[in-house]
Amino acid sequence: MALSPLATTADLAARGVTVAAEETAFVNSALATASAVVREAAGSPISETTSTVELPGEAAAWLHLPGLPVRSVSAVLLDGVAVTDWKLRAGALWRACGWQSGCDPSDVTVTYVHGLPEVPEDIVDLVCRMAGQALVKYRENPEAIGTKPVVQERIGDYSVTYAYELTYSDMELPKYLRRRLAARFGNGVETARTR
Repeated sequence: MALSPLATTADLAARGVTVAAEETAFVNSALATASAVVREAAGSPISETTSTVELPGEAAAWLHLPGLPVRSVSAVLLDGVAVTDWKLRAGALWRACGWQSGCDPSDVTVTYVHGLPEVPEDIVDLVCRMAGQALVKYRENPEAIGTKPVVQERIGDYSVTYAYELTYSDMELPKYLRRRLAARFGNGVETARTR
């Protein structure tokens, strides 16, 4: 199931961006792309959704779930068998006897609701700015979408330089912002485990 974009054309309008009828398809695509980039950097859907994930079970008592914040857990299976002797605490499942059914590696399948019921305003603003930037470039030259941008131009003895990197995109986030999103939504902290 595809998630809805983190911002809409109404959010763009609230920020003073008018979208013409012929630009609607492009803008909706830009909002979806920007949302995907932000979610990927955050390591979380950000907006509330229900997911079923399969995680490796370990002997440790704690099982950390991806995509914080975790709001509720509806089902937990350990190697295909339902277990109910767990507690949800701070985005992780705790089980006194750990998450293995024997000495062999186990698979834990969890169905849970996670993400925020309302997208934070700064995330909406970030997605709108990314989509708005793409819209400005689209308006400058609709046929040039997907081509490498000009990074330097000289007029005397005309010269032009294009972006070198083949993967360049208007939807790229700087490293500092990617780190901030990952830390905020639970994908940026590494934990050390002791046995």
